[in-house]
Amino acid sequence: MDTFVFDSEDLAATEAMLNAAYTKMRIGSSQERTHAKVARDVLGTISDDQLELGFDMAYRADPLGRVCLCDMQSGAIEETFADGSADTFVSGDLAMIAPPDEPYSGVVRRARYRLTMFDPKLLTQVAAAIPGREEPVRLLHHRPVSDTAIAQLRQVIRWLRQHVLAVPEARESPLIAASAGQCLAASVLQAFPNNASPDPTVVDRRDAHPDTLRRAIAYIEAHANEPITVADIAAGAHVTIRAVQLAFRRHLDSTPMAYLRTVRLAGAHEQLRAGASGSGLTVTSVAANWGFAHPGRFASAYRQAYGVAPQTTLHD
Repeated sequence: MDTFVFDSEDLAATEAMLNAAYTKMRIGSSQERTHAKVARDVLGTISDDQLELGFDMAYRADPLGRVCLCDMQSGAIEETFADGSADTFVSGDLAMIAPPDEPYSGVVRRARYRLTMFDPKLLTQVAAAIPGREEPVRLLHHRPVSDTAIAQLRQVIRWLRQHVLAVPEARESPLIAASAGQCLAASVLQAFPNNASPDPTVVDRRDAHPDTLRRAIAYIEAHANEPITVADIAAGAHVTIRAVQLAFRRHLDSTPMAYLRTVRLAGAHEQLRAGASGSGLTVTSVAANWGFAHPGRFASAYRQAYGVAPQTTLHD
């Protein structure tokens, strides 16, 4: 479901909305007044929802099929998982509220909270997955590993809301949407225990040679204006993600995504140079077009690379 706002005291309407926006579920309440408010923003495959339920709502739901991060602001959610275990989330908690591939149930108790959701396939795309492995990357527990992990993940989600979802040019950029998804998934992998392999294998080290680097660079330069991931770059070089990362570190003291940002910065430079007076082109629109969500950081990187502000290049 795309961006929407829902505000109703009709329990049947609330159930229909939850089924359309999340997954098939049955809800119920013993209270007469059942006021529910939901507002959703969407960026590519990421959705960011603000929910406020002014009543106690019991629910029983099918698998969500999404990684669902819940940031509690008030009230409580008593969640029961498929294995029979249970947990209660209260104000200040940030957790994975529902496993992507398992049914779940519980009670929302007059709660206000935010849900940030994305496709679990992103976890495999940003992790060092081995091509052909049957088991996808998945999270092993619904609680982050530490308070520090919670704070860092919350900072990434805040950046997503303030500097991407709140900026029209950023929201309309496929490159920014792809980069934001990768950043969010990588932050989730850092915050939660998971089954991704952390170290390069013997084969990865063998494959991290100059030919791999050349193939990866050729792929990046040919596809820099597309929403590619590090998994795409590795596939283009015919090696694993860890091998292509090791090749960049070994031969360039860099990373594939850092090199991609450099190529995109050069693309933005050429677009600014070609901008005609009166064309309506702006630095913000060029930055977004090349995947830079934060105009200030784009301007700083541009000045460091080219010695002038991007506005100077555009108006010369």
